Amino acid sequence: MREISADIITKAVETLCLQAAYDLGADVEKLIREALAKEESAFGIRILENIVNNIEIARREEMPICQDTGLAAMFIEIGQDLHIKDGFITDAINQGVRQGYEKGYLRKSVLADPLFSRKNTGDNTPAMIHYDIVPGDGLHIAILPKGGGSEGVSALKMLRPADGVEGVKKFVMDTILEAGGKPCPPIIVGIGIGGSMDKVAFLAKKALTREAGTHHSDPRYASLEQTLLKEINKTGIGPNGLGGRNTALAVHIEDYPTHMACLPVAVNVNCHAARYKEINL
Repeated sequence: MREISADIITKAVETLCLQAAYDLGADVEKLIREALAKEESAFGIRILENIVNNIEIARREEMPICQDTGLAAMFIEIGQDLHIKDGFITDAINQGVRQGYEKGYLRKSVLADPLFSRKNTGDNTPAMIHYDIVPGDGLHIAILPKGGGSEGVSALKMLRPADGVEGVKKFVMDTILEAGGKPCPPIIVGIGIGGSMDKVAFLAKKALTREAGTHHSDPRYASLEQTLLKEINKTGIGPNGLGGRNTALAVHIEDYPTHMACLPVAVNVNCHAARYKEINL
């Protein structure tokens, strides 16, 4: 059985926190530059030019691309034949987040109590950790730092099965129209369909970890992704909500089997600073 020290996990998570804050993925940057090339609104062009400049400065100066450095959503795939030694994996991950946010002077946004005292934990922990046990002895760690502006406009609805495709489209479009410019467009839209109430929310978040602009392997869902992207960009919300052709950069759908009496749908919105980093240990 392969072994890996908890300290190695902590260091890897610390590094991912910093990389995610400073270095926007090439996939997202490519879509933003393509949006700039086809934008027609004067306001939209100026905003997208500023976004591109911000991406370059953040990478060059190792400064956060956005002041909201987000909740640390962690996606962990652990091989069933891997043993974590010298510590507990959840503690190791949270320590990595703690160190990364401290070392990078990244904003700490986590509140210990969500309703009453709303007191900040001071170190951006606990992280939102999702575990998946997989075959083998590997360890894949991914971080999706999620800002409050985009997370706050996300939504979930338990549709009736009879609502079908049109019901899904309506719910997604209603969510995007309600969000308007609040999530800092152009956005990436993660959509979960199926599972249960809790599972569908996870699917929508997981959809944001896909390479930006890639399509679902099922052509039916891929077609729905493309249709929704076109419809969202017809709204005219535009960059930062000030009008234009580019409200969304991509729509990603993840699906899962569900109960025959259910049709759960969740929409998880990501802003243009769609940060994501991953590593295999």
